[in-house]
Amino acid sequence: MATQTTAEQRGSTFVQVAIALQTLAIFFQAATAGLLLSSSYGETLHGVGARVMYGASMLYVLAAILAWRPGGASPRPVLYASGFLVLASAQVVLGIAHVPSLHVPLGVLMFGLSVLALGQVLSTRSPHRAGIRR
Repeated sequence: MATQTTAEQRGSTFVQVAIALQTLAIFFQAATAGLLLSSSYGETLHGVGARVMYGASMLYVLAAILAWRPGGASPRPVLYASGFLVLASAQVVLGIAHVPSLHVPLGVLMFGLSVLALGQVLSTRSPHRAGIRR
């Protein structure tokens, strides 16, 4: 049975935290999108949330790279994180351009993908958590 090294465990935890932060930031964006319609401070909160979400996406890329290179993990999460950063960039551009017909569905897609990524890293955390007994 293979055991994780301390560097692999740290890298895995960093990726989990980064994806969780990203998922929470996107959920916050959905909530503040509703406030855009009903309050004067909704635009401010949504703007701040957009910056946090973009920063969380960059943190996810950094975490994936650090887990991959020194930690020895698979490079696949780096591709996922980079793809997500591309989606976040498109989301920011669409939001600034006020194109809600694309901005809103892309936000829903991003939330779904982020939840899936979070579920994946949490379920593969250890063999026992995934229900695999050896």
